[in-house]
Order: sequence, then structure tokens, then C-alpha cells
Amino acid sequence: MKGKETLTLVFLLISGLLCGSILGEVLGPWVPFLTKSKEITWSPAADLEILKYDLNLQVKLNLASIGGLALAFWIYRRMK
Repeated sequence: MKGKETLTLVFLLISGLLCGSILGEVLGPWVPFLTKSKEITWSPAADLEILKYDLNLQVKLNLASIGGLALAFWIYRRMK
């Protein structure tokens, strides 16, 4: 049961980020501070003799996406 709750939380948080980001882009022409964003990048890599990998993860956050994230977390807490 614990794994299902974690999966639900992750799904809701990603959905909240996406919806908030889309809303920020749509409302951007009328509310310009919603489009100001900050990119967070994490890229671990390893180069071993027999194995080499490179992973690049980038998140672009703006005020609307943070609001969507907070709303998604609030919805998750109300579901419990």
C-alpha cells in the first residue's frame, strides 16, 4: 500500500508542475512575472572501463509551476 501512495504523490506533483507551467505560459502576456523562470540541472555521469553513462535532468521552475506543485501537494493531503 505504501508504494501506491508514493506513486500517487509523484504523479500528482508532476501533474501539478506541468499544469502550473502551462498556466504560467498562457497567462504570461498578461501577468509577466509568471514567466520568469529558473532552471535547475543535475547531470551525473560515470566513465568506467566497461560501462559509460550520462544522465541529464533539467527542471524549469516558475512561480506558476511552484503554485501548481503546492496545489498538488494540498490535494494529496486532502485525499488521505
